[in-house]
Amino acid sequence: MNRLPFTLDGVFFDLDGTLLDSALDLHGALMDLCAEQGVAPPPYERVRPVVSRGSRAIISVGFPDIDAERLLALVPRYLEIYEANMARHTVPFDGVEAMLAGLDTAGVRWGIVTNKPGFLTDGLLPQAAPHWKPSAVVSGDTLPVKKPDPAPVLHACAIAGCDPARSVFVGDDRRDIQAGSAAGLFTVAVRWGYLDGGDPDTWDADVVLDSVEELAALLGVREIPA
Repeated sequence: MNRLPFTLDGVFFDLDGTLLDSALDLHGALMDLCAEQGVAPPPYERVRPVVSRGSRAIISVGFPDIDAERLLALVPRYLEIYEANMARHTVPFDGVEAMLAGLDTAGVRWGIVTNKPGFLTDGLLPQAAPHWKPSAVVSGDTLPVKKPDPAPVLHACAIAGCDPARSVFVGDDRRDIQAGSAAGLFTVAVRWGYLDGGDPDTWDADVVLDSVEELAALLGVREIPA
């Protein structure tokens, strides 16, 4: 597919693994936590695939044998460590800056729907992408529910003033596709993200793309704005 089946009204993105490559900083926080607890840290390659599932999944890679209560008790310290260093290595994926600038130039509203807690989203964006101007930002605790529930996606559409039936949701996790589809948006699964170890071809997305350039073309952003 090289064009959308409707006139584009809005585009909404997952954050970690879709717009921002944050895995190095999330792994770094786990390394520090493991050091504090006297545990050998897992390699980056084991942590990266689970980043989209959040802090408990990340911690469980470093502490596979602890029970659920102990794991939950480690979450606040992990988030504290991460918050202090969350923009050290985090950068937009290649092509993302040009794509978003192209959407801005075209007057297409875009937003972010993430399961990341609001205090981390609000702290990270000004550091990693201070010039971004999303029309909506919905975090994991903005509403009582989060993805894969469709409510956060619909909430972002409402804030941005976009028609869900003429909007696109882009993500690197099955829950992104489930949320976007249930909200009535055209869904795009992207292979450049973390994928939770899964195969995006099995997620029932409307389209699966390999690169940001392919996504930009689908959205009608084919040239880097001056």
